[in-house]
Amino acid sequence: MLSFDEALTRLLDRAQTVGEVRWLPLRAAAGRVLAQPQLATVDAPPLDNSAMDGYAVAIADVACLPTRLPVAQRIAAGSIGSRLQRGTAARIFTGAPIPAGADAVVMQELCGHAGDAVLIRHLPQIGEHVRRAGSDIAAGSEILPAGQRLRAQDIALAASVGIAQLPVFRRLRVALLSTGDELRMPGEPLPPGAIYNANRFLLSALLEGLGCVVRDLGQVPDDLPATRQALHAAAIDNDLVLSSGGVSVGEEDHVKAAVELAGRLEMWKIAVKPGKPLAFGEILLAGRQVPFIGLPGNPVSSFVTFLMLVRPFLLKLQGVRRTAPASLPLRAEFDWLQPDARREFLRARSTADGGVDIFPNQGAGVLSSAVWGDGLIDNPPQQVIRRGDLLRFLPFSALLT
Repeated sequence: MLSFDEALTRLLDRAQTVGEVRWLPLRAAAGRVLAQPQLATVDAPPLDNSAMDGYAVAIADVACLPTRLPVAQRIAAGSIGSRLQRGTAARIFTGAPIPAGADAVVMQELCGHAGDAVLIRHLPQIGEHVRRAGSDIAAGSEILPAGQRLRAQDIALAASVGIAQLPVFRRLRVALLSTGDELRMPGEPLPPGAIYNANRFLLSALLEGLGCVVRDLGQVPDDLPATRQALHAAAIDNDLVLSSGGVSVGEEDHVKAAVELAGRLEMWKIAVKPGKPLAFGEILLAGRQVPFIGLPGNPVSSFVTFLMLVRPFLLKLQGVRRTAPASLPLRAEFDWLQPDARREFLRARSTADGGVDIFPNQGAGVLSSAVWGDGLIDNPPQQVIRRGDLLRFLPFSALLT
């Protein structure tokens, strides 16, 4: 069997980022992947400005306490004051430009009023409560790298330097297939031997959560001609064909044969639990090589292998630079004394005090464990876990985006 790391490396080596770029206004760019690095067009802030509501003064005019200075002007955000005359103060508000001649701001809580004058009760230092031009961002510096999935704060940063549009990679188009005559849709009667199709909804939601355009081609019957026809339709104008079930070697499992007739297929047994079998290949259509991934039919195995293997593959196709999920070191609140020879991803739930516990039943058919938990424990092969050990915890919040 391939190790998990070997399988992931093979997948990422074959992932080619889509090349098409769209220019979108800021309001439409959230969640998209930046195609080109962005440089600041202006300094931020563009001028020295006040970090506080207070009084702009010249240090030389505040030699002792208290100091009484006439208030010669009032400067609000968005307006420009005149040069500060020696021996005077300027009433100034947060974000307002510092007038020429002033070199500090005394916050209003440290001042008093005396008619048209202000009583300064604090000896300021040069630059106190002054935000210098370019102190956040210097014009010409890189503010956003290519490969960044754009968050609200990224959009705000672009806006802060006057960028109105961003170049992003187009959305991935993923064709989704479900195989198996035993599958029924929720709401339909469930005859003996049939099961409801959970994977169709699981994978569609996971793909949409990653910003993909999902083209659900429905359920494919256990029939070779029908499977070949479905794969041909799935490869048209899509970037990935993703299926669940039907990739073993049974007489009613036709996906393997259909992919081999349409292109090429590799079947990998991966040393991972749950989710050992995975199929990867390509469908050849009109000179294009469309990647194909076949996931296990078991919903928990499909869930885990999608998060740990398909997700990074999709991220690289999208142009995302960082494909590895963030992890947390958490303290085990349980004993795991019979580890598997394969690398295990245990459904787990974190605690408020930095610990983590596991669902009692880690069976591959227990889908409720994925709902109970809020992440996975990444446990190396043959690794015994004892209460108090530090473990690598992968929160679902880092795996579902």
